[in-house]
Amino acid sequence: MPSPVLLVIAHGSRDPRHAATVHALTERVRALRPGLRVETGFLEFNAPSVPRLLERLAAEGAQDVVTLPLLLTRAFHAKTDIPSVLREARTRLPRLRVRQAEVLGPSPHLNAALEQRLYEAGVSPGDKSSTGLVLASAGSTDPEAIAVIAEIARELRHTGWCAVRPAFASAVLPGGFPRPEDAIRSLRAEGVRRVAVAPYVIAPGRLPDRILAGAAGADVVADVLGAAPELARLLVRRYDEARVAERFAAAG
Repeated sequence: MPSPVLLVIAHGSRDPRHAATVHALTERVRALRPGLRVETGFLEFNAPSVPRLLERLAAEGAQDVVTLPLLLTRAFHAKTDIPSVLREARTRLPRLRVRQAEVLGPSPHLNAALEQRLYEAGVSPGDKSSTGLVLASAGSTDPEAIAVIAEIARELRHTGWCAVRPAFASAVLPGGFPRPEDAIRSLRAEGVRRVAVAPYVIAPGRLPDRILAGAAGADVVADVLGAAPELARLLVRRYDEARVAERFAAAG
C-alpha cells in the first residue's frame, strides 16, 4: 500500500511572500522524505484551495490523505475552519480517506527554529542573559492559543534569556498580552538594555508586517520562522504521529 498523501494546509495570503515561503517549506519536507507525495492547499487567497486539491487527488486515484494544518496553535482555523472543510470533502468524496494531523505547536522544534532565527539576526548564545525577548505572535481570541504562547514564553525564559514577554500583533481577549511595542517599552522600563523581538509566525504577510512595525524600538528583530529545517522535520513528525495514532485506533 502506498503511503498516505501529505496535504499541508496553509491559510493563504494576498502577500506573495506567504505562498512562496509555504512552498519552500514543503520542498524541504519532500527532500526529507523522498517518495512521499506532498501537496499544499490553501484556505483562501491562494490556489489550489483545499477542496479543489482533494477533488484532484481523488480523481487521480489517491485513497488516503493526511492533512496537516500549518498552524502554530489550536485556534479557530484548527478547531472549526479546517474540520468543516474536511467534513464537506468526506461527504463529496466518500472513497477518499481524509485525516487531520495535529497543529505544529507547541514543540521544541519550533523553539529551536525561533532561537536560530535570533542568532542569525545577531544575538549570540552568550547574549541571552543580558537580553530581553519579546515573543511576538500573530494573535488570537482563543484562550487556548493565548495560553500556549504564554507557556512558550515561560519555557524560553528558562533557557537563559533575562526576561521574556509574550505579545500579539492582533486582537486578543480583554486583559490579554500587549502589542510588541508595549512589551518592548515594558522591558525597557524594567531596566533591560538590550531587547530582541522574535516573530512566532511561519510566513510573511499582513500580521507579521505589523509585528515588524511594532518592533521598531528593539535592538534586534529576527525573521519569521519560514522554511526552517526544524519546521520541515516537525511536519514529517506530525505526519508520522497521525499515522501511528490511526494504527493504534484501529487496533483498539
